[in-house]
This record gives sequence, C-alpha cells and structure tokens, in this order.
Amino acid sequence: MTPKTAVLLLNVGTPDKPEVSAVRKYLLQFLNDPRVITLPWLARKILVNFIIVPFRVRRSTERYRKLWTGKGSPLLVHGRSLQQKLQALLGKDFQVELAMNYGQPGLAEVLKKAKDQKAERIIAFPLFPQYATSTTGSVLEKIMRLSGANFKIPALTTITQYYDHPLFLEAWTSKIEEHNYREFDYILFSYHGLPLSQVLASHPGKTCDECRCTTEVNVENRYCYHAACYATTRLLAARLQMESSRYTVCFQSRISKNWLGPFTDKTIVELAKLGKKRILVVCPSFTADCLETTVEVGMEFQELFRQHGGESLVPVESLNDSDAWVKAIGEMIRRS
Repeated sequence: MTPKTAVLLLNVGTPDKPEVSAVRKYLLQFLNDPRVITLPWLARKILVNFIIVPFRVRRSTERYRKLWTGKGSPLLVHGRSLQQKLQALLGKDFQVELAMNYGQPGLAEVLKKAKDQKAERIIAFPLFPQYATSTTGSVLEKIMRLSGANFKIPALTTITQYYDHPLFLEAWTSKIEEHNYREFDYILFSYHGLPLSQVLASHPGKTCDECRCTTEVNVENRYCYHAACYATTRLLAARLQMESSRYTVCFQSRISKNWLGPFTDKTIVELAKLGKKRILVVCPSFTADCLETTVEVGMEFQELFRQHGGESLVPVESLNDSDAWVKAIGEMIRRS
C-alpha cells in the first residue's frame, strides 16, 4: 500500500566522516547558506571560502573526532533511530524519512523518494523547537524551492516551532528529573547562539527590550528566537518548580561578540568564581546530542569550569530517540 503522507524529520546535518576533506565539504555547504551568514553573495563567499573554513577546518575536524563513535555521527545515529521508532508509531499510512539540510541523507534525495512513492501530502517537521531563520527558515525555504520544481506539487504542511507544546516540555522535564537537579548548585539553560542582526530582523525597528522578549511572547516577537528561548526556560522551570535564583538563560557556540548573550562560557567562569561547585546544563534548542552538546558542553565547558575552581559540570542528555520524544512528535504530526 502506498503511504498517503510523507513525514520529513529535518536536521542541520553532519560531515560524512571526521576527516578534513569531509568536514571542509560540510562547512562550505553550511556556511555558504545565505540564511546562515546573511551577507551579500560576494562578501559571504570571500569570508567563508577564504577565511572561515581554511582557518577552522582542522580544529573542527579534531572536535568531530572526539564526537564520533563506533556507529558514526551521533546526530545521524539518533536521527535514524528516531525515524524508525516514529515509523512504528505512525503506521503504514505514513512514510517517515530523515533528511539533512547539508550532507546526507540529502533533502533533494528524500523529496524525490516521496515523489516516486506518490505521496499525496508532505509534513515537514524541523527538529528545531524554536524558530530561527538559519535553521527552520533555511530548511523550509529549500523544501519549497525543491518541491516547486515539480509539475505536480503535493500538499505541504510545515511545523515551524513547538517549544511550548506540552509533550515536548514533558519530554525535557523527564530528562532533567533523571539528574536530581535539586542537588546541583545551579542550572544553566544553554541555547545555540545567533547573530544579533538575525534576532533583530524578526521584529524590524524594535529591540528585544522594546518587545519584552525575555519576559513574554507576544504578537511582535512570536517568531523571535530570543523570546522563544526564554519562554522555553520559563515553561520548563515552572514544571520543575525551580526557584528563579537557581537558574539562568545563556547562549553558546558564538562566533563574535555581536551574538546573543549572555555567553555560556563567560557565565560558567563567573559561576565558578562565585563558588558554585556543581552545575547542570540543559540545552533545549538541541533535540539530539551533537558537537555542541557532547564536545562543547560535555568536554570543553567541563574543562573550563574546572580550570576556574568548579568541580562538576553535567550536561543533560538530549531528547534523541526517547519514547517521550517519539510520542510528542507523533502527536504533533497527527494533529497537523
């Protein structure tokens, strides 16, 4: 029986191997996306191809080697397992596919498969809970462009963000509770950073202070990544009954000082100097463990914390292919 609906689980991507050539290829694809680096074409090409990638590729390769397991890239391994579990949950009327914006399995290949199977409808589910133009915006734009090249365009449903969905919050709450979070001195909610220019573009003419992005979600800031991250934290903290004095929001993986702050690395140093010995780090913008959670938080930030007097910095495992996460996606797909 031909599945009526194709479900696309969409993620950023991963190099094929932890080798310089594969990492270079991946970085060139990723960083040349105009929604990732929002510069004019020529300026972006010069910056990415002749400055960023040549100077970063070897260090990035070393970090990927630390991340890699016997099964390969954790992002891909968890993605495949999530795909299989969701397929079992949704049944034969759905065809669940994993697709990467950059790298393999490629989005064009997966869309062709859906076309060949004569899917009547496509549901695009980006694995990014909070909308950002460089993640959700980029992959949805590519889907529309690739689908639009066909004579017959199937019905397309897109799920743009779901940071406030009760089952998404439930899945993260259970992960945090596994760590006895009340026994830690402090909790960091660390999100992937973005350039300030991209954040401000979500509410043109107004700053995040003017839109009250750290305290509420409203009509003006409902697609502001900054507002969504703070809202995610408020919702999780309320479920966990956390006192506001015991946690904060911060942003990691910054490239320059003109990115969202406060910065996670600087916050960690400040907490160590204040005498905090045990910190729990939650990363709710990542739904699968990857370079940023496993290497940056679990290794590099752990070492940074110890260098400044801390004892233990523990990252909470991401949602990966957990049953609660599979259930949450299944519910959102069915209701879409």
